[in-house]
Amino acid sequence: MQQRARNILFFIGLASVILMLLLFDVSWQTLWQDICHAGYWLVAIGVLWLVLYVMNALTWYVLLRESGSVTLSFLRLLKITVSAFALNSATPIGLLGGEPYKIIELTPHVGVQRATSSVVLFAMMHIFAHFCYWVTGIVLYVVLLPVDTGMGVVLAAAALFCGTGIYLFLKGYRHGLVVRGIRWLGHIPGLRSWAHRFAASHEEDLHRIDAQIAELHRQSRRTFYASLALEYVGRMMQSLEIMFMLLLFGAECSWMTFVQSVLILSFTSLFANLLGFIPLQLGGREGGFALSTAQLGLTGGTGLFISIICRVRELFFTCIGLALMKVGNVNVHADNHENGHEDESRKVRS
Repeated sequence: MQQRARNILFFIGLASVILMLLLFDVSWQTLWQDICHAGYWLVAIGVLWLVLYVMNALTWYVLLRESGSVTLSFLRLLKITVSAFALNSATPIGLLGGEPYKIIELTPHVGVQRATSSVVLFAMMHIFAHFCYWVTGIVLYVVLLPVDTGMGVVLAAAALFCGTGIYLFLKGYRHGLVVRGIRWLGHIPGLRSWAHRFAASHEEDLHRIDAQIAELHRQSRRTFYASLALEYVGRMMQSLEIMFMLLLFGAECSWMTFVQSVLILSFTSLFANLLGFIPLQLGGREGGFALSTAQLGLTGGTGLFISIICRVRELFFTCIGLALMKVGNVNVHADNHENGHEDESRKVRS
């Protein structure tokens, strides 16, 4: 069953990558010229993203350790992390690809409840850090750049969206998010009957997962803030990728160039995530780069170059992640003791 699910997700990801290549509206000549222009900076970008993947895996490891012992090696968690992000990038509404894959791979080792709670916690922390990063971009823009009426409306809408998201996530951390998420699915036509059946048959498990999520925020503040700091610092470090490419266009190596990189990435990622239903966010990210670079007074060519190189990097690591799904897999079958032990591994403190 584990191998079958892994294969299904692999072929979905592979099909999405092929679709992306077919719809990539850039000539091979232009693509090769931009790659040659990037030169050795591509190596720096590759190393940067390896560090970011390690930080993501470390965040997941910290959250997983909070609920008990971890029998998987960190390298295996890193392998699963890279593959999960590849699926998130390649599949429409990314969390429907990478997060189920992580649960599938982790369940035989720690049981389904603990695997699900750790994956949900990581996804929440990852998205929550994005909201904090977007707020940082909004504040930097208001403080450092002139704001006209049109941009003021855009910033106000973005601030409202981020503020709402942060409020909902903090509420989810206090009370859990899984049960409410299933209830929300019950309001979607076509999913109503499935959501009600799933909630009824797994009610106890869902409430236990929510209890584990709430426990982290209530009684494990050190782990909560450590994992949030890792994810937020990772988002800030990701801005270096943009900075490297701005340096190629003659920008000074200064803090202001880094601030520009933060602004470009924050507004581009916000725009692209609003179009998260598109495989590999095709078109949305390119449009976001074009708009954000133009708003900062940079040329359209700069925005196009950044978008192409980011797409090449993403495609490269997506292919690596999909390939890792087929390498070094050991199908472990969780026994009854392992599944039963997860409930005792960490009892909710009253």
